[in-house]
Amino acid sequence: MFRINKRSGVATYLQIVRQVEQALRMGALEPGDRLPTAAQVAADTKVNPNTTLKAYRELERAGLAEVRQGAGTFITRSLAPAQEGPASPLRASLAAWMDEARSQGLGGEEVTALFLAAHAAAFPAGTDG
Repeated sequence: MFRINKRSGVATYLQIVRQVEQALRMGALEPGDRLPTAAQVAADTKVNPNTTLKAYRELERAGLAEVRQGAGTFITRSLAPAQEGPASPLRASLAAWMDEARSQGLGGEEVTALFLAAHAAAFPAGTDG
């Protein structure tokens, strides 16, 4: 679920927070969804479980998640704009672009790199976005 870039200069826990926020904006996570345990994240990303717990506490402080003792950490609210649900035109365009990239032989990492390059061009460092 999480991708950690140790060379980004962004604290690992903040990378986790930002990825959850992005998933909430895109509708990939919704209220009631359970986040992976700190141990699962540690196993998948090789980060200290305490780092994940720090990220989850930050999400809880922001009102985006809640810890249910013995059950896990759950999403409490969405950041997705109402008009950008699963059937939104923007999401459909992005899905079509992903399909086209795959049909041209690009793999997941190549698509991610292409997207990040386009994102960096559209939202240069220091701009909001």
